[in-house]
Amino acid sequence: MYSAIVFLPLIGFLIAGLFGRYIGAKASEYITSGLLIIAALLSWIAFFSVGFGETELIRITVLRWITSGALDVDWSIRVDTLTVVMLVVVNTVSALVHVYSIGYMHHDPHRPRFFAYLSLFTFAMLTLVTADNLLQMFFGWEGVGLASYLLIGFWYHKPSANAAAIKAFVVNRVGDFGFALGIFGVFYLFDSINFETIFANAQALAEGQGAQEMVFLGYHLEAESALTAVCLLLFMGAMGKSAQFLLHTWLPDAMEGPTPVSALIHAATMVTAGVFMVARLSPLFELSHTALTVVTFFGATTAFFAATVGLVQNDIKRVIAYSTCSQLGYMFVALGVGAYSVGIFHLFTHAFFKALLFLGAGSVIHAVSNEQDMRKMGGLRKHIPITYWTMMIGTLALTGFPLTAGFFSKDAIIEAAYAGHNDFALYGFWLTVAAAALTSFYSWRLTFMTFHGKPRASVDVMKHVHESPLVMTVPLMLLAVGAIAAGFTFSGQFIGHAYEEFWKGSLFVSAENHILHDMHEVPLWVKLTATVMMAGGLAVAWYFYIRSPETPRALAARHDGLYRFLLNKWYFDELYDAIFVRSAMWVGRQLWKKGDGAIIDGFGPDGVSARVQNVTTWVVRLQTGYVYHYAFAMLIGVAALVTWSMFSGGGAH
Repeated sequence: MYSAIVFLPLIGFLIAGLFGRYIGAKASEYITSGLLIIAALLSWIAFFSVGFGETELIRITVLRWITSGALDVDWSIRVDTLTVVMLVVVNTVSALVHVYSIGYMHHDPHRPRFFAYLSLFTFAMLTLVTADNLLQMFFGWEGVGLASYLLIGFWYHKPSANAAAIKAFVVNRVGDFGFALGIFGVFYLFDSINFETIFANAQALAEGQGAQEMVFLGYHLEAESALTAVCLLLFMGAMGKSAQFLLHTWLPDAMEGPTPVSALIHAATMVTAGVFMVARLSPLFELSHTALTVVTFFGATTAFFAATVGLVQNDIKRVIAYSTCSQLGYMFVALGVGAYSVGIFHLFTHAFFKALLFLGAGSVIHAVSNEQDMRKMGGLRKHIPITYWTMMIGTLALTGFPLTAGFFSKDAIIEAAYAGHNDFALYGFWLTVAAAALTSFYSWRLTFMTFHGKPRASVDVMKHVHESPLVMTVPLMLLAVGAIAAGFTFSGQFIGHAYEEFWKGSLFVSAENHILHDMHEVPLWVKLTATVMMAGGLAVAWYFYIRSPETPRALAARHDGLYRFLLNKWYFDELYDAIFVRSAMWVGRQLWKKGDGAIIDGFGPDGVSARVQNVTTWVVRLQTGYVYHYAFAMLIGVAALVTWSMFSGGGAH
């Protein structure tokens, strides 16, 4: 069963990718979607059999991969509770995205290629979450990077799509470089990259038993410091994949791809890889207080930063994209304070309502003739009621409305941050609280600008507004069920009384780690904070965009500097362009013009050919065609020969 879950998407990719031109678009759509639906159903069976059963760990060896000295790597499928949670997330969202795409991409002539890429994306993520060692995880890690590049740049005839794909690929290479160094560091410290070996020896290494010194960047690091360095390098990889502060710039630009791609990247694949990796390696991170503190800091900063930028964006997809960035920050705050199950719980619930919001946005864009600017929408509520109500459910879940999925998981993160004990735990608490208010504001701003008020689209566009077909609305309705029910249905298993029986050691738990107990004992005002922030954001958004629509424009004009600062995303793109892009271009230009052109070519092939040409030009000038010139040259030759003979002693004979 587990092999089928992992390899069915690969089969779909091969069929659509190799034979899509022969079997046609319809067959490619139905085959890839059907295989993903089967994989999703099997994933739910695995979820209940492992998470609610007695089995702690299943390891299925697919093939022998590498054996070289101490390096012994098998391709194995590791199945525990953490794995099956991710299988449900990845395959459920991917199956619904596949089905939705049948309607959304209906007019695209390259549908077989699109569905092949979607299945490849899913397969790469599945290899990542089922990995039993760091090399297999890295294979899936790079696989999702490749698939994201292909899908973001799917409409390659658009220069903006090509630029966004390259940007995603390059920024992720920065994080992946750190991840690769972290894997090397793990192998150096443990003589293995297999998870069981690493986890079994991590505690002994932290205590200095049999530890060896590691030299990194010229510094001699003892066991504890070496472990911290390795964890920080691994987290650098997570920062790139999960778009954390400083390595976040690729995520909003990824909106250049088709909307189903955005849903898949933001809800189930790619960005969740970093969160999963830190959770999987929680026994390692738990031994480095410094690394967890850094994780908390970057998570909290990302949650707040992305929420501020989302306040003023006008592209409907970009608002949701910055929402993803912010929610990923929440997950890392939970991981940073040691509440690993809380972070994964939010990843689980977030998948449903974020996929719902993106696919709902796609339905809106489909209805208004591919328009994405919310300033040109409005009044769509009665025209596309299914889309409206499902997106309303997604908005309630994202903002943490009571009893929705987001209410259980996001509030738990805020409580865990308050109960946390590292140096940035309270920093994480206050910034996630602030982000909760901002999230509520920009989420309801999106809803009010898109669906309420007077229509701002042209009359011609409004005449053609229509609800999406069932193939698109049914996935929305299924995701809406998850956005409502995933929280109260599974909170007891993920973070409640059945916590240990559910996780069965797949996440780190120690006698000293009382974070889950402590977060349930926080003061009442802490428990109510998120709900109050949600209500406050809703009230302000209602006043700005329903009661007094002129107020936002006046406020933006009064605080033009701040407005432009947020609209331009804190100027990170401009800053990176000035520091990295332009400097790299300048260095490249110097190496090209001066290094390659002036020196190598100038003194090399170009210089030699130029000298030969000069000499031949001079020699050609001697060939005048006059007989007396040649006779004169012969006389000079004879005179030179006689002179040489005389001075060389030839006359003595």
